[in-house]
Order: sequence, then structure tokens, then C-alpha cells
Amino acid sequence: MMSKSNEPKTLQEAIVYFANPDNCILYLVARRWPDGVTCPTCGSDNVGFIASRRVWQCRTRHSQAQFSVKVGTIFEDSPIGLDKWLCAMWMLSNCKNGISSWEIHRALNITQKSAWFMLHRIRLALQDDHSAKLSGSVEVDETFIGGKARNMHRSVRARRIKGTGGSGKVAVMGLLERHGEVRATVVPNVRRQALHSEVNNRVEQGATVYSDALRSYDRLEEEYTHHVINHAEKYVDGHIHTNGIENFWSLLKRGLNGTYVSVEPFHLFRYLDEQVFRFNNRKANDSERFHFAVSRIFGKRLTYAELIGKEDKKQSH
Repeated sequence: MMSKSNEPKTLQEAIVYFANPDNCILYLVARRWPDGVTCPTCGSDNVGFIASRRVWQCRTRHSQAQFSVKVGTIFEDSPIGLDKWLCAMWMLSNCKNGISSWEIHRALNITQKSAWFMLHRIRLALQDDHSAKLSGSVEVDETFIGGKARNMHRSVRARRIKGTGGSGKVAVMGLLERHGEVRATVVPNVRRQALHSEVNNRVEQGATVYSDALRSYDRLEEEYTHHVINHAEKYVDGHIHTNGIENFWSLLKRGLNGTYVSVEPFHLFRYLDEQVFRFNNRKANDSERFHFAVSRIFGKRLTYAELIGKEDKKQSH
């Protein structure tokens, strides 16, 4: 069992530490099988390690008796070494504005296509089921993600990005528990049914909900204590504001517009998962955030066909 004092604390330490393939395996085994390695196919602990090939042999007879630490993880079937996988995970987990596939391509000396696929597999690991509902004081807001608005007149830009004029853009709803976690999801539109459904599914009944004056939020007071801030008049009225969730939108758009430049609507939810993960673990240091990300790689898998919807499209970011 590896000592936690030997675990990397910085990216530089991670690069050096994970350059040793045995360290990669020890690190992952400690998190996946803390009580001893078991066969991912049959669950038997009657296994032996073949050091020359860095795989285990299950002594129970079945068709998948040999397995590596990659099996049953986001790394499964990847020809890329764990040293590169783990360093990519460190960077995506900790870079506040994300990191593009082109940067990973250059840093790890892999193709941009492989880097793009790699980053999306890591984003799958960062997903959270968010089964726990938000409670207490919760800010809700909606935004639109799409083309750049820098050349629009200010009033048009405000209407299209913050109001209901998101034609050609993807609607996203965010919910933030003050001093707690955020939830963000793609929604079909910003009409009442869609937004109320998200609030009902993600916020405990009886919580205090803060929103802007969008009419779609009308009647939330039937199930929640509902406070409204009218941005046409002011942005803060004592404790009534949506500044927290708007700060999250700023972080999200900084990454989407700066690091990734252009994100296809089909993949937008994956980038939301990435930013939500970093935001919800903002109080952790880099090492802790990385360890938490690694703890989520098990039991998840994303094939290339699933990623592209079985349609080969150009990857531009």
C-alpha cells in the first residue's frame, strides 16, 4: 500500500511520480481495491498479478480472466499510457478555465483527436448524479450559450443572453445553494414548465428561492419562499440577488469562449459537468481535487461511437 505522504501535491510532482508505470498502478489500486484486488468480471479475490505484463489473472475460469487496472474504468481499451491519462486528469481537474485538446495534444505528445476523446472521457468521470437536493437559500437563473455577442448592440446582447431572445443558442439553467453546490443543465427552453420542472427536481420543497424577474419563475411561491430581483431596477436588494449563480455563469463562459472557443450543442452538457465539478470542489486544493476526480473513474465508460453519436464530426476544440 502506498503512503499518502508520497502522493503528488503539484502538477510537477504528478508528472514525475506517474512517469513510473508501477506508481500509476499502485495509485489506482489503492483507490479501486483498498481491501484487495478482485476480478471485475466475477468479483473473485482469487487473483494473481503477472508483473511482466502488469495484469492480473483470475483463477476462476471465464472468458475475461485476465484484466488490467484500466478495465471497468474510463481508461478501458485506451492505448494511451496511464502516465498521460493521470496528468491530463490533473490538468482538467485543476485548470480554472479548462484545458483544450490542442494543449493536451502538445503537452502529452498525442494526436489532437486522441486528446479530444480523452478529455471527454474525463468529463464523464467528473459527472455527478446530484441525487441530493439543494436546500436553504437557492439562487436560480438561466442563460444562453452560443455564438459570440461582442459585436451586438448592448441592449440586443443583454436581451439575447439574459432574456428570452436566445435564438440559435442553447438554453442552460443553473441552481446554486448559497455557500454550497451548484447544478447546471441544458434545458429545452426557458418557459415556465421547463424551469419549474428543474427547480422541483433539484430543490427541496420549502426552500427559499431567489430569481430574476423572468415571468417563467412566476408561481414558484406556491411551493417555495420566492424572492425576485428585477434587474431593470437593481441587482442587489439586501439579501435578494442572484450574484452567486451569475458568478458561475462568468466562470463557465470564460472557459467556453476563451479556452474552448466553440462548443457544439451536442456536447455542451459535458462542459457543464466539468465546470460544475471544479466549482463544487473549489475549496479543495489541487491534490484533493485530483484525488476526488480519480475516485469517479470506476464503473464508467465512453466509446468513441457514443461520443460522436455514431457520426464522425470535426473536432475543433
